[in-house]
Amino acid sequence: MAANISAGAAGENAAPAQDRGQKRRKGSVLRRVRKRFRLFSIRAGMDLPFFFLLLVLLTIGLVMLFSASYPYAYYNMDGDSYHFIRNQAMYAVLGVVIMIAVSYFDYHHFHKLAIPLLLVTYLLLIAMLVLRGSNFVPNLNGAYRWFYIGPINFQPSEVAKFTLILVFSHLISLNYEKMQTFRYGVVPYAIILGSIAGLVILEKHISATVILVFLGVLMMFIGGTRLRWILLPAIIVGVVAFYLLFFTDVFSYAMTRIYGWLFPFDPPEGVDTWQTRQSLMTIGSGGLLGLGLGQSRQKYLYLPEPQNDFIFAVICEELGFIGALIILLLFAMLIWRGVAVSLKAKDKFGMLLGVGIMFQVGLQVVLNLMVVTNMLPNTGISLPFFSYGGTSLIMLLAEMGIVLSISRNSSIEKL
Repeated sequence: MAANISAGAAGENAAPAQDRGQKRRKGSVLRRVRKRFRLFSIRAGMDLPFFFLLLVLLTIGLVMLFSASYPYAYYNMDGDSYHFIRNQAMYAVLGVVIMIAVSYFDYHHFHKLAIPLLLVTYLLLIAMLVLRGSNFVPNLNGAYRWFYIGPINFQPSEVAKFTLILVFSHLISLNYEKMQTFRYGVVPYAIILGSIAGLVILEKHISATVILVFLGVLMMFIGGTRLRWILLPAIIVGVVAFYLLFFTDVFSYAMTRIYGWLFPFDPPEGVDTWQTRQSLMTIGSGGLLGLGLGQSRQKYLYLPEPQNDFIFAVICEELGFIGALIILLLFAMLIWRGVAVSLKAKDKFGMLLGVGIMFQVGLQVVLNLMVVTNMLPNTGISLPFFSYGGTSLIMLLAEMGIVLSISRNSSIEKL
């Protein structure tokens, strides 16, 4: 009798044990499935200093865009002074939402997107050449840089910049130990960079080509490519570009800008330097403290397109040297923090991806500043978070979301 009772008790205890074992096995299988298909991961908190610096710059950018654009909008948009700021604010809100969503996206999944995005970029750049002159790719000032699809317009060169950063980060992280060899450290990157830059330069978009080359060279240098293999091609490309520029008609459109850059106040016949002259006068009239927010005089149809590439000139006029310097310090702090976060990433891919994105922002700020002050020939380089452009702003904020995603997995101390 006692034996039967003991056997029954053992059977009752064995059943829950089997159930618990089955539950553990099922739980283990479910965890493996979730891990395999998981795209979003909260992990640690995002880097708040970077996030708030970004929001401050974006807010100042919206304020300055409205101040710089409302006279031009009033005269060119049927009396609608709010045309540019309304659109930009809408895109900024959408971009911040996308940025926060991307910050929860596990950036390691971008490994899988690198090659497909490269193929899409090639298709877009080739389509630009095939369709140029059509309604989809109209001629704007002698160049074909914009895709127009209904109300949406964008520059494939902007996609190309991010693609280059992503693909280089992907390949370097896979071959990091072999980057000092010519086969793995030079050949694939030279082919990708050369082909993308070649397609972009056929669009007569020299500024984007310069940015792409600088981005590619930086990524290779950080990745471990020997310096001599970077300098030698750079010298060859420089000599070839110099010959084509000054001894052939291949880049005749660029030569007019160079003449305008060298002689802004006394240009040769047929060279228009109105925008450059107005930019320099706009900056000079601001003085140390500026004329005050909204008080710019040059934006009243003197400075062409003040809401785009030359918005920094209006900033200098209204906020003065001190205000412009504060904005540049905010940019410097944002870039420094983004690079610091990226350098503390726990893998090479995250480090390279974050550093590449922040270098792109910093390079565009420096080049825009140099164009506005006539330190470089006049060319189309926008000021991040300030210049008007909805699709470019959304893409830029999405890239900032990637940096925030990296920060969630970074070992940097978060405040």
